[in-house]
Amino acid sequence: MVKNTPKKLVREIVGGESYEYYPLGQHVVVAPGICGGRPTFKYRRIDVRHALGLLAAGRTVEQVAHGYDIPVEAVQEALQLAAHALDRQEEKAARRA
Repeated sequence: MVKNTPKKLVREIVGGESYEYYPLGQHVVVAPGICGGRPTFKYRRIDVRHALGLLAAGRTVEQVAHGYDIPVEAVQEALQLAAHALDRQEEKAARRA
């Protein structure tokens, strides 16, 4: 599971099935047992790292969103969370120096 994951587990019924997740944002969550506990897009089994990899390979935010039938805002949120994680790593490295 992702470090610093919010502690509040959210439980919902989606399509008649129980769905549990820790929200990282409005669209990005960590759902226990889904994708090895890595961040995914809410209600989807789409690993956020995979979507970020597609962006790094040259796809646009819109192409990724359309390809996975998720909101553009979800992909934008994934980028923001990734940037925030990088900032935290940079801060840790600076404190060690």
